[in-house]
Amino acid sequence: MMDGRVKTLHPAIHGGLLARPDIDDDALAEHAIERFDLLVVNLYPFAATLNNANSTDADIVENIDIGGPAMIRAAAKNHAAVTTLVDPEDYAEVLEHAQAGTEVPLTLRQRLAAKAFCHTGSYDSAISRWMLERAELPLTAKDFALGGTRQQSLRYGENPHQQAAFYVDARKHAGSLAQASMRQGKALSYNNIADADAALECVRQFDAPACVIVKHANPCGVAVSDSLSDAYAHAFATDPTSAFGGIIAFNRELSGPLAAQIVDKQFVEVIIGPSFSSEALAALSKKKNVRVLETGELRALPADIDIKRVSGGFLVQERDDGVLNDHDLQVVTQRQPSDAEWRDLRFAWQVVKYVKSNAIVFCKDHHTIGIGAGQMSRVYSTRIAAIKAADEGLTVAGSVVASDAFFPFRDGLDSAAEHGITAVIQPGGSIRDDEVIAAADEHGLAMVLTGMRHFRH
Repeated sequence: MMDGRVKTLHPAIHGGLLARPDIDDDALAEHAIERFDLLVVNLYPFAATLNNANSTDADIVENIDIGGPAMIRAAAKNHAAVTTLVDPEDYAEVLEHAQAGTEVPLTLRQRLAAKAFCHTGSYDSAISRWMLERAELPLTAKDFALGGTRQQSLRYGENPHQQAAFYVDARKHAGSLAQASMRQGKALSYNNIADADAALECVRQFDAPACVIVKHANPCGVAVSDSLSDAYAHAFATDPTSAFGGIIAFNRELSGPLAAQIVDKQFVEVIIGPSFSSEALAALSKKKNVRVLETGELRALPADIDIKRVSGGFLVQERDDGVLNDHDLQVVTQRQPSDAEWRDLRFAWQVVKYVKSNAIVFCKDHHTIGIGAGQMSRVYSTRIAAIKAADEGLTVAGSVVASDAFFPFRDGLDSAAEHGITAVIQPGGSIRDDEVIAAADEHGLAMVLTGMRHFRH
């Protein structure tokens, strides 16, 4: 009825799917309903319709399957008697039993039932996110459903004894890691994907030619310049030791000369960027194991959420998309930053957002000088950043420093001042802010408070 809108929502279907052997035999006989042993369902192609540029809202709505999920849930609920198939990858295993005339084992029916409920959950999640998007409502930590489609199984997770897979959202967002095309190289690993995304999200925020090098989820070198080759040179110079085996991200097309320079200069796991010239691809092909990911134009991505698994549950939060405007910045010291310091302070603040807490970043002339990440003490992050700079022959004196969170005591600021920094950008908000500000004045530093913290765990 209703032009085919209602066809499987019928007692003859659901009675046959939900019937329990022996218990419901009389009801089946009374209504002349036959029992089903096997259900195979391919849901309406909601995701494909959603990502078709020619689809209207009406087209998308019509591809929200109702009867399919209802049948899947009914059969999966009654897995003691019914086998549920929602993935063609599972057909062969069930067919073996059908061809041999043997019953599908209960353990297999249970596994397929669990997979079926995951399948409908992911399907509903995609619909929910589209409806929020269409209504121009934000995806919040309060109202969301977790779901995705497995794009690829990975050899292993962070370590070889851990299984892993890469799942993607139903909505295809151009310029995202999930939609990047692989132009060459070995299969991506779990760590490759995680680090490539960290590098891509950092480099995406810069308007001028930029390069970000990431190692183990932390930027080890970031630079912005008039040319991509100059940006790469400064990013690499920050920490060549850590750059070995790292991930390199660009926000402009990679040229042949720069690609050749990279493969001659360092070992790299992944190079990711919006595009690659034919000459660049030819140069990179000499290192066949280098993974080359082409994202297309790096557009701004819609607001999204971050998820962190904990024992017995998971944490959900809005993605840190916080951006400062000039009126958010407050100079609290006697000395005002110079124009050059202002430029470096803004750059340093963009970088520190992507460094694991506690994070300290020294910057000068739009490139990083030293980065201290992931320490339990902000003082030690400062010392590590200075040590790294010294090891590479870089001069901290005259640079600026960014801290992802406030200085709880003046010792962190004193430590930075000992190395000759001239200006500081930090959130403020400590009960000892007056003490820290006084210390900055003692050292003749300019200090800017942002009122915004960027913890990254």
